[in-house]
Amino acid sequence: MTDTAARPITPVNEHVPGPHWTSFRFFESEVMDDQFKHQLGQMFYGGSDLGECLEVAGRIASDDEQMWLDEWSSLAGRLQERAEQAEGRGHRQSAASLYKRAATYWRGSLIHHALPDEPRTRTNALDAYRCWDRYLELSGFPGEALQIPYESSFLPAYLYRSPIAEAKAPLLIFFQGRDAWSEDTGWVYENAIRRGYHALSVHCPGQGMAIRVNGLPFRPDWENVVTPIVDVAVQLEGVDPERIGLMGLSFGGHLAPRAAAFEKRLKVCIANPGAIHWGESIRIGLPPALTEAYADGPDTFNAVAGAVSDASPVASWFLRDSMWKHGVATPYELMVEFDKFDIRELAGRIEAETLVMDGTEEVFEAGQAHQLYEALTCRKELMLFDASTTAQLHCQTGAFGTAGEYLFDWLDGRL
Repeated sequence: MTDTAARPITPVNEHVPGPHWTSFRFFESEVMDDQFKHQLGQMFYGGSDLGECLEVAGRIASDDEQMWLDEWSSLAGRLQERAEQAEGRGHRQSAASLYKRAATYWRGSLIHHALPDEPRTRTNALDAYRCWDRYLELSGFPGEALQIPYESSFLPAYLYRSPIAEAKAPLLIFFQGRDAWSEDTGWVYENAIRRGYHALSVHCPGQGMAIRVNGLPFRPDWENVVTPIVDVAVQLEGVDPERIGLMGLSFGGHLAPRAAAFEKRLKVCIANPGAIHWGESIRIGLPPALTEAYADGPDTFNAVAGAVSDASPVASWFLRDSMWKHGVATPYELMVEFDKFDIRELAGRIEAETLVMDGTEEVFEAGQAHQLYEALTCRKELMLFDASTTAQLHCQTGAFGTAGEYLFDWLDGRL
């Protein structure tokens, strides 16, 4: 597509009768169920195994974050021990596979866990990091750890170099959102290196190691996160500085376009799914009592938030998790902070060709992708996954093969 006409790409656009796979639930909680399906999805690239995941699911009560932490940690620890034993006996490939799955489960243990003072918040993150490094070393997968200078600290990152890249090759920078880690996004970096792209995955403020070890919270002016990353990227050996793309997933589908409005060295921008006003998408999903209390000011809102948290484990988890990751002390301050993540007045400044991805069963940011698409004035396309693709969930959970197919077919020739 070479203009800005509003023509969505629906990959197949066929009606599929009957119930879809997405109706099958492992947990009553929609959030925890989505997070578990995310863990299952890691199987596509060898990051998890079915029996291991189902065994854990059977031991966790819906919305019980302590059980979630305990059971995934237990599994990760067992696999890490087996990996160390296999490595000690010289079985490099067995050890690599075990380290890779252990890293997934260490990361997964923290995805539904909002107790920053719990020692495992840090130790599990470090174990995930160590296991991933051992996986890369033993498997020979072309990834190397980097540290991106960021203010007085650094952003942990991994550079995945394509063995079939040109002498000067395109680079795709990508990051996740508020829950998953960039190492979980194998469908991006594995597809990239197979097609001759280098890939740079980054733990940005509020994410992964950056929040759990370096103590860096989210910030709305995301250009001040991405510009230091691009400063490093353009200097990397073998990278064509004229062919740099940026991709954000989940909450990152808001953050990447924000950065692209200011950072002009980007050739393409990908928002998966797109989100133009994060605060609005959050409020839509809040219990009505909280929405109504917001207009009554901080004291009333904080009191109602406390009552809602007492009655709802998932609300309690979300509020505590978000306050920690955004560096605020109260629920009301959190809502004020959420409203700063608004690019309605900035979307028109984006110059990079932009792909906005969405799914017909998007729940967490419903309607946001279309609003972002309509606000863009650059070259743009909307990619809507429907039931016929089985990729209709948030961030194409459970259909990473399909996601990689359509994303990189779109990128080929553009980056």
